[in-house]
Amino acid sequence: MEEDLNVRKKAELILGGGVRLPKDFVFPHRVSTSTAGPGAGSASAVFSFGGHRVKKGISYGSGEFELAENGGLLSMRRNGEPFLEDVRIEPVVFHCPEQAFFNLDKKCIYNCAFCVSPMLSGDLDKGLSDEDIVRMTKDAVNGQKVVSVSLTSGVFGSVDETVERFVSCVSKLRKEFPALPIGVEPYVSKREHVNALKDAGATEIKLNIQSPSETIFKNVCPELDRDNIIDMLQYSIGVFGRGKVTSNVIFGMGETDEEIKKMTEFLCSKGIIPTFRALHRNPMNSGPLMTAIGRQPPADADRVIKLAYMQKEKLSAYGLDTRSCRTMCLECACCDLVPFRDL
Repeated sequence: MEEDLNVRKKAELILGGGVRLPKDFVFPHRVSTSTAGPGAGSASAVFSFGGHRVKKGISYGSGEFELAENGGLLSMRRNGEPFLEDVRIEPVVFHCPEQAFFNLDKKCIYNCAFCVSPMLSGDLDKGLSDEDIVRMTKDAVNGQKVVSVSLTSGVFGSVDETVERFVSCVSKLRKEFPALPIGVEPYVSKREHVNALKDAGATEIKLNIQSPSETIFKNVCPELDRDNIIDMLQYSIGVFGRGKVTSNVIFGMGETDEEIKKMTEFLCSKGIIPTFRALHRNPMNSGPLMTAIGRQPPADADRVIKLAYMQKEKLSAYGLDTRSCRTMCLECACCDLVPFRDL
């Protein structure tokens, strides 16, 4: 059952700590420093094995996993024990492999307990203009494989201002790259925002419900309007189409598997693809999370795998497939077990 074993190893990597590099190891590709997602704020790299890939924090000092090099071949150990025999390091375009994925602004007027992007130091704010993003994407397309462009952002100033920035950037990207898929991950508050993003040239949209539990959502994202997010998700299907609208569902915050199953059924029945994401605690978000949800047991590999197979079953029942998404997290598949890509 080699495939099943690799699925479990990916789940363990997703949940585990960083990767320690051998002394004097020369990295073959540019190291990524993200300002969004589970690895925000740390240097990271993408490791692939058996058809799977995982993005992990890296350092030369410590790590739960250890990379080893022998005659040009790479392997990985875990706490001193053999873990993976054959590992490769994949190039990152921007933020993830094969995508030019940009964070328009790490600042945010909202204070969701799990999000660390607004807490990152100012020197990590890349301050990219639309022109910078177009230029960097053009350079990437000319030099390596790029399958899509993706944009995320905190909400800076106001929701209207943030959506306007998305629209501006998407419009310039679409003019330069008429055939390239473009995905957006904004926070929107009205239908006009969804229409404007589609009209600008976006092909996929990600609006995050975050938790399947209404109570947990109110505790971790007290300033966001959950009912409106659900309304915007459903409206987006009519604008972007089935299989082109996705939504993060974070687990490990105290929700039950039954709540996740119910939310998955609801989203899939509307043509929306859920993205399951295990909660990542770190020194920056542990305090806010403790205040919001208290001490919760971390997700383990068994739960990650169980939920991924349930997710695949629900997607199949409603004729959905993660491979219809060409942008953002489902295309990247580095931080989650993704049905139809990993299993």
